[in-house]
Amino acid sequence: QVQLVESGGGLVQAGGSLRLSCAASGRSLSSYAMGWFRQAPGKELEFVAAISWTGGSTYYATSVKGRFTASRDNAKNTVYLQMNSLKPEDTAVYYCAASVQITGRGQRDDDYDYWGQGTQVTVSS
Repeated sequence: QVQLVESGGGLVQAGGSLRLSCAASGRSLSSYAMGWFRQAPGKELEFVAAISWTGGSTYYATSVKGRFTASRDNAKNTVYLQMNSLKPEDTAVYYCAASVQITGRGQRDDDYDYWGQGTQVTVSS
């Protein structure tokens, strides 16, 4: 079992930055690909980013490409999502998730085996 805990969310003005962290316990994350998803009120869960277990490959949703950066520190059992140039439409609850094996670019939420509880990101205009 892997327990995931997100942190770093909050309220920020448009154009600002936040860095989300996802800390794991129970098992090493080094064997898992990791994904970030988000869900805005009244909307479906949306893929944001994914990173391979080595960190050598990253994938992004078109809406965040160039603004968000996924990274990981396997020694700290933590993954990160650096979010820059935030927009009001980025407002959502952000979740990290761990997958034994993702398919394609890691966009499918049903590829993921473990999920965190989420952290709220609110971007004001």
